[in-house]
Amino acid sequence: MFTVISRIFHFGFKNFWRNGWLSTVTVIIMTLALFVFVGLILFNVTTGAAASSIENKIDISVYFNTNTPEDQILNIQQSLQSLPQVQSVDYISRDQALAIFTETHANDPTISQAIGELGSNPLEASLSIKAKDPSQYGTIATYLSSSSLSQYIDSISYTQNQDIIDRLARIVKDVEIGGSVVALILTLIAGLVVFNTIRLAIYSNREEIGVMRVVGASNSMARGPYVVEGILCGIISSVVALAIIAPVLYFINPYLNVFIPGLELFHYYYTHILSIFLYAVLFSAIVGGLSSFIAVKRYLKN
Repeated sequence: MFTVISRIFHFGFKNFWRNGWLSTVTVIIMTLALFVFVGLILFNVTTGAAASSIENKIDISVYFNTNTPEDQILNIQQSLQSLPQVQSVDYISRDQALAIFTETHANDPTISQAIGELGSNPLEASLSIKAKDPSQYGTIATYLSSSSLSQYIDSISYTQNQDIIDRLARIVKDVEIGGSVVALILTLIAGLVVFNTIRLAIYSNREEIGVMRVVGASNSMARGPYVVEGILCGIISSVVALAIIAPVLYFINPYLNVFIPGLELFHYYYTHILSIFLYAVLFSAIVGGLSSFIAVKRYLKN
């Protein structure tokens, strides 16, 4: 058994070097396919970051009556934090709200003068609430509308922004679903291109396969070298593809950051390079080996 396996690997490597032109073409095609495959991984990371960026911009604010005691607001904050739908709750006191308002309108003397003439703080304390999922803001708003809480609340921004929040929630879901569909379609296309390329490469060696069958070689002995050759092409193309993708990502990363703040695609790439490499090798080895296995099977029947 060891002798048969060693011969299969020996002839597989020999075929790879002997068919230099066909091996080069196969590696190039598989490298292009891997660009698509790795690109899909990075695309999912990008869409995930885009979805998170959108989600971070979604929140609802609860404004309390000016006579509501601060202890009562803090109790409501704790009760909200205990809800499974809530991710975070930030408290903004009346004094903080006034400081923020004053800083924002520092260049507007009319507003600054009006605040000074009032002699008191007209702004309300508030809670800024972020949900774990945008679709859960309705549940949170319903909780705040209960009779035990509504007596302290002046207004809830969800009522005014409900359409915008629902629209953004749909965008997040559509981005996630669309990314998965595109990934599946492009992966299938890449696999089919590689499969047909390897079939063409093996077609040029069909007479050699026939000779091996005539001299009594078993199916595994005739098929094995081509499967090894396909896997070898896949491994080499994985190394080439990842080596080319790295500098490309380094160059475009600053531009992506402009559109999606906080997205460090190059950082993600080199911190996950091992897992990406293993996925790429697995993808290319399976496609290359399986394509060779199926393509040779046709000539073993003749």
